[in-house]
Amino acid sequence: MSSIQPVRGTHDLIGEEQRRHACVVSTARHIAGLYGFDEWSTPIFEETRVFSRSLGDTSDVVSKEMYSFNDRDGESLTLRPEGTAAICRALVTNALTQSLPQKVFYTGPMFRHERPQKGRYRQFHQIGAELLGAAEPLADAEAIALGYAVLEALGVAQYVTLELNTLGDAASRDAWRQALVAYFSAHEGRLSEDSRIRLAKNPLRILDSKDAGDRELVANAPMMEEFLTIEARTFWDELRLKLDLFGIAYTVNPAIVRGLDYYNHTTFEFVTNRLGSQGTVLAGGRYDGLVKQMGGPEVPAIGWAAGVERLGMLLESAPEAPRSVVLIPVGSPDEKAVCQILQALRQQGVRTEIGYKGSLRKRMERAGKQNASHVLFLGEDELARGVFRVKSMETGQEDEVATDALLSDARSVFAR
Repeated sequence: MSSIQPVRGTHDLIGEEQRRHACVVSTARHIAGLYGFDEWSTPIFEETRVFSRSLGDTSDVVSKEMYSFNDRDGESLTLRPEGTAAICRALVTNALTQSLPQKVFYTGPMFRHERPQKGRYRQFHQIGAELLGAAEPLADAEAIALGYAVLEALGVAQYVTLELNTLGDAASRDAWRQALVAYFSAHEGRLSEDSRIRLAKNPLRILDSKDAGDRELVANAPMMEEFLTIEARTFWDELRLKLDLFGIAYTVNPAIVRGLDYYNHTTFEFVTNRLGSQGTVLAGGRYDGLVKQMGGPEVPAIGWAAGVERLGMLLESAPEAPRSVVLIPVGSPDEKAVCQILQALRQQGVRTEIGYKGSLRKRMERAGKQNASHVLFLGEDELARGVFRVKSMETGQEDEVATDALLSDARSVFAR
């Protein structure tokens, strides 16, 4: 039988990669808390319609990438490909639309059947934030400021650029859509097969096309800003003013669009040139129509998501592996006393491990591989005299320390 391998597009988080992953998540969780965001956890699978409604039947995610299956009751379920739809579903089903605003942070695995490449997997992980129930440009600016603060806390803000665009309001989008339909219809013969289908169903989706020929046409397509209503232009101007007040630099990129109708006004991406073609590390926008589409009332909302793997790759260095103290019994000391000492050190917050069987040399080698800062030697003689032998793995110095001193203030002993 051939050896069992991870499923294509999945990977194990071990060692340095796990520490990078944990650093991104814990840092984002802390910063989100400072901004008043509470953490929600939703199931990793939902009814398929949660995502087909929110992502659109013509999107690549729904048509090509979702992991959907029928369970034993014949119900169509889908492993979540993104987090926003699940948060909106949770807002509605937990009757929280009467308690707005809700500021939500989330993290967890997502699933998409796409071509694995650098920083992109079929099971990947995201952090995200959603501010539900606030319609003001200030809410958009605060959501963006939170994203920037996370990047700054991770030490990667200098590697990214904030790109910003507006999608206008419903009237702006209607006028823009009509202009796009006229433009792309005039060039329909040059469109890819997928984009010809989108032209009939949702022409804004053409703007997301990765086809080279489509991209040439998109470059000369009518731009949203030409069709902004007075109200939409005021929102756009206010957002940029608020970002200036937050001290966040940005560039306007009219190419940042979202093809679905529930998106409006703000859309943004933090991008980098340090990850090859996968340059977007954090992206979001305003989606005032999504909660209603999920069966709830009209709820204005703004949010973003970021890939944990890609952010982890941007970190200058991995967080250091934790240091341990290793207790090595010498001879046959009383096992009850050894276990009590192990637990007493752990209760003081000291990461403590035991050197199991083997020669002293082998156990010392193992302690080195465990990234031990100190080794404690305890034999029958030491136990009888009420002392430990404590060896620093960095300096090699070895001292005798009274058991009472170690168990009352272990941290000061290991700080020597």
